[in-house]
Amino acid sequence: MRRYRSPYPAEFRQEIVELIRAGRSPVDLAKEFEPSVSAIKKWVRQADRDDGLKEGLTTEEKEELRRLRHENKQLKLDREILVKAAAWFARETGSGNSSS
Repeated sequence: MRRYRSPYPAEFRQEIVELIRAGRSPVDLAKEFEPSVSAIKKWVRQADRDDGLKEGLTTEEKEELRRLRHENKQLKLDREILVKAAAWFARETGSGNSSS
């Protein structure tokens, strides 16, 4: 069974990024502090985007996109429910009026 590992704290990731920018190697830091080399490289790439050094979505933009996608999904679901409810009420009120 796969074991879940909570994410590293933002402060820890920032310290690792600063060490990389100061000239340390991702391989050495991975051996010393435990995160994988690929995770460290990913943190550095994201920090570069956040600092405007690279093009791409910043952390804030990614969070906003995730939130908006979730909100959009919920709104679509709400709309679908309302459409079905309106159709049901139309049938109910239509059948009640035709029998009068």
